[in-house]
Amino acid sequence: MRVVKLLRELVDIESISGREDRLINYLTDLLYEFEPTIFEKYNTKNILVNQNSDFWVVTHLDTLPIKRDFEFDGEYVYGTGCCDAKASIASIILALQEVEDLNFGIALLSDEEEGGLGSKGVVEEFKPRRVLVMEPTQLKIAKEHYGSFELIVDVKGLSAHGSTPEYGVNAIEKAIELINSLKSLKYLFSIQEISGGSLEYVIPDRCRFRVDFVIPPELNVEEVERDVLSLLRDAETFVVEKANGFVSSDEICKIVEKAVEKAGLPVEYGAMPSWTDAINFATAGWDIIVFGPGELHLCHTERERIKVEDVLKARDVLVALNDVIQSSS
Repeated sequence: MRVVKLLRELVDIESISGREDRLINYLTDLLYEFEPTIFEKYNTKNILVNQNSDFWVVTHLDTLPIKRDFEFDGEYVYGTGCCDAKASIASIILALQEVEDLNFGIALLSDEEEGGLGSKGVVEEFKPRRVLVMEPTQLKIAKEHYGSFELIVDVKGLSAHGSTPEYGVNAIEKAIELINSLKSLKYLFSIQEISGGSLEYVIPDRCRFRVDFVIPPELNVEEVERDVLSLLRDAETFVVEKANGFVSSDEICKIVEKAVEKAGLPVEYGAMPSWTDAINFATAGWDIIVFGPGELHLCHTERERIKVEDVLKARDVLVALNDVIQSSS
């Protein structure tokens, strides 16, 4: 199958954040008839096609470090990056093979999994327009995009011999108490990392944890930050990232809805709970919608997979989107 061959080639090319050059070279060769250009800023390289269009389709090139190599079981492709977001890249490539006149622009961005510097550079260079950001949404139109608030918390205790805990203050226990107190805020969050203690049979006097809050668009991230930091006032905190969410406009929702209908798929709405490049675009005033093949909850794990049929469905939506844009112009 052509789609499986393409996915194999994409997954087999390692493109960890900061090391996207091999994939960029492969894709610029594949896209040569569409005259791709390389946009460089903030030490990132990004592929742009038809960049003067008023409507763009965007996804990212980079992946996390390799956790699993390519596999295919007849229905699903497995492998790091196969879903996030090389399935979306594949659907774009396949769609381009089906259209005669391309009516949307394309941006394939670097550094999404790290600092989002690819999209940051693009929005600083180009005026706002409409954009479909392709990320795993199970082919649902993600009208709502959640914001985020991530911080590192350093907890201090008092060391003592491991057999005399009453003479010390256990920093790990204090960290657990703080984490439990955060649950009282009723915000959705996850503990991404925790470290402390040693093999030296001593009550630990240091513990660090990293926590990520998922902020629905109706909440303001500054309010969440104040609530969280008020509970952590006895610990040292470092804000890593914070961003408000957003809700897409009715105009762009209707455009993508028409494309989904034209492709013969059911129109379903959902939400994107994770940080994506869409945040940088929305902050800069672009009109954003998020849509794409794949299951987000499996991404970043060794179980990451993509259903081949869903890549083809995403292709069909992009082909239909090309027609919808033409008819509305």
